[in-house]
Amino acid sequence: MRIEIITTSNETLKETGFGTLKACNNVLDSIRRLGYTATLNVCETAGDLDAVTKRKPDLVVLAVKYISVEKGNDIWLSDYFANNGINFSGSSRETLKFDSDKVLAKSHLRKMGIKTADYFTAIPGQYNDESELPIRFPLFLKPLDAANGNGIDDLSFVTSFADYESKIASLYTSFNLPVLVEEYLDGREFTAAVINTPGDRLLVSAVEVVPPQSTNGLRILGEQAKRDDSEELKKSEDNALIDGVNKLAVDAFVHLGVRDFGRIDVKVNASGQCYFMEANLVPGMTADSSYFPKACEIEGEISYDKMIGLILDEGLRRTSGNLADNTAADPLPLAV
Repeated sequence: MRIEIITTSNETLKETGFGTLKACNNVLDSIRRLGYTATLNVCETAGDLDAVTKRKPDLVVLAVKYISVEKGNDIWLSDYFANNGINFSGSSRETLKFDSDKVLAKSHLRKMGIKTADYFTAIPGQYNDESELPIRFPLFLKPLDAANGNGIDDLSFVTSFADYESKIASLYTSFNLPVLVEEYLDGREFTAAVINTPGDRLLVSAVEVVPPQSTNGLRILGEQAKRDDSEELKKSEDNALIDGVNKLAVDAFVHLGVRDFGRIDVKVNASGQCYFMEANLVPGMTADSSYFPKACEIEGEISYDKMIGLILDEGLRRTSGNLADNTAADPLPLAV
């Protein structure tokens, strides 16, 4: 089986993806340890992608959602390889839209009866005073489509109209898009790694994410905390709570139409009710720090190589229909 990893110069991308070349090389090394022939391609042009297609690999592993082409439209990799008859890992472009657009994901899941925090979107000057806001304070403000905590800091938590206007203006200037304004949920935060396995059995590994406490007593999982890796990921001993997180993660995964794997973020309010926050469908894969592999390790006792093997299994099974199980020896997380 020949596998090729596709990435681009993505250090400055605000979209989700496996991460820097370090993360892509972690994946590459793991695939090779599993016994496959694998290469890593940094693609910048349509010609780079054409060269991959001509080699006809058994599977391309998509480390980013698209590549940006100078003076042209973005090339969405799932569309490109589907149109060229090449098997690829992860979800279709239609599903990946739920990763790029948080509001689209929220509105879709709400129609399916899945809880998410109340929200609205806004631009500077859209509301004149507090009485016009659709939701009461406290509120939480963040970019509509950014990942990795971009644009999120202590000032994202607002309790007055003056603070609201200031943060709206700052985010709109930085991202040039309407700002997502959410009801503030004052409970714990979880992330769940979900992997589809044969027979459509979903393996779920959910862990609690505990951001560092800031000077004003808040625990906000923002850009600085993620950059510093200062947040703690830990296994929860509250089985009832984890059951609720797992159920919501599975429901979101299924109703969003996710294929192969994805990460679902969940927030719990003070009463213990679980709410969908967002979906990360091309999650970070840095071996020693990214949430997806760390959740698998902490909750599911799944090694990095085991995790990569499980992800590859689904993709390669679409090619061969008869892939040997590389991962049966280790314990698995919750199966749904």
